[in-house]
Amino acid sequence: MKIAIPKERRANETRVAASPETVKKMIALGCDVMVEKGAGSSASFTDEAFKAAGATIGKDAATTYKDAAAILKVQKPIAGGKDDEIKGLAKSTVVISIADPYRSIKELDAFAKSELTTFAMDFVPRITRAQSMDVLSSQSNLAGYKAILDGAAVFNRAFPMMMTAAGTIAPAKVFIMGAGVAGLQAIATARRLGAVVSATDVRPASKEQVESLGASFVAVEDDEFKQAETAGGYAKEMSDAYKAKQAALIAETIAKVDMVITTALIPGRPAPVLVTADMVKSMKPGSVIVDLAVEAGGNCELSQAGKVAVKHDVSIVGYDNMPGRLATDASSLYSRNVYNFFELLFDKEAKSLKIDWTDEIIKGTCVTHEGSIVHPALAHAEKEKPAPKSATVKKAETSTDAVEKAVKKAPAKAKTSSKAKPASKAKAPASKGAKVAKPAPAKPEDKKDGGSV
Repeated sequence: MKIAIPKERRANETRVAASPETVKKMIALGCDVMVEKGAGSSASFTDEAFKAAGATIGKDAATTYKDAAAILKVQKPIAGGKDDEIKGLAKSTVVISIADPYRSIKELDAFAKSELTTFAMDFVPRITRAQSMDVLSSQSNLAGYKAILDGAAVFNRAFPMMMTAAGTIAPAKVFIMGAGVAGLQAIATARRLGAVVSATDVRPASKEQVESLGASFVAVEDDEFKQAETAGGYAKEMSDAYKAKQAALIAETIAKVDMVITTALIPGRPAPVLVTADMVKSMKPGSVIVDLAVEAGGNCELSQAGKVAVKHDVSIVGYDNMPGRLATDASSLYSRNVYNFFELLFDKEAKSLKIDWTDEIIKGTCVTHEGSIVHPALAHAEKEKPAPKSATVKKAETSTDAVEKAVKKAPAKAKTSSKAKPASKAKAPASKGAKVAKPAPAKPEDKKDGGSV
């Protein structure tokens, strides 16, 4: 069977869904792999390297896609327009990519109408068996690292303490908002550069993780905070009195630091505003904010996507696609995630696709199949249409639900997204007659990251 690796066509995307390493593995499985010409150039993977690994080079997208049983991509295919990538694809073609499903209902509808079987790598359940497929973790880890480096590049001071004959230079003070994968890597990187680091998160359990990396934990640690996490690891709603105290502490902390890294994201909803304009005004001239959520609206009220904005003498870094700024490593990790997932779909004896719809990873990742949008978390795509009698559509609490609960604990002055409506509420067209039937509904995910990247 043929596997297609196309060149990414979305703006600012420098990654590729396969590396010479994973191409060799797919060839060893008995697959024919075609990589589009120049697909890996932005990630420093040459066509010659792919050829040496056993791949065939396709001269263009049409050639690469022709007769492919599976297509591996970084970003979901473009549906419609001059760069349409789904036109002409055979029915039941398997597409594996990062799909951003909550904000892509129109595109998912197009995939369903084309009868593609699409899998969203950003829906991989947070369970032990799926750790090697977790693209959110692999990419967020690099984003946290790069956030510190990009912040340091515009910061007009040194990070470490320096004692010289001309005097002593005080260390930079860095504050990380969110102790998820990106936040923890940002802490570790800032510490390596010699900064004094502090961090905050909505989950009491994150305090130990933060302190284990040598940073101080910032939170109002009263009795209410100590009981702010359920047995399942989810964040509890806090009282208004606690929120006010926490907001005051965060505002006070931001006014004293030199750099702030924000990492809060909520799938399918605008990013919560954690740093208000007044907080930016309170920062020292020359300070830096790096907003890792800028593509989802931003955690900083004054951030601007794709650029460094200077407001009130504070530089606000809002680069798009932070993992893509480390394209080689990001592609290497992503391609391994994708290959590990692809193995679940592949029958090594028959040397063809054989999808086990009872596998919880496959069920939890599939978004369109046989002409329908099938993931239970996307049931709202049906324009509030009643569920078919043959299927009970009940949305289990997933990792997204946990994140939505957690974000309600953002600072009181901040614009939280707890009241924001899902992007899909804009009544985007749904697939006609979409059946939420097979594969079976996914089980709740075991995620405890508190809403950070």
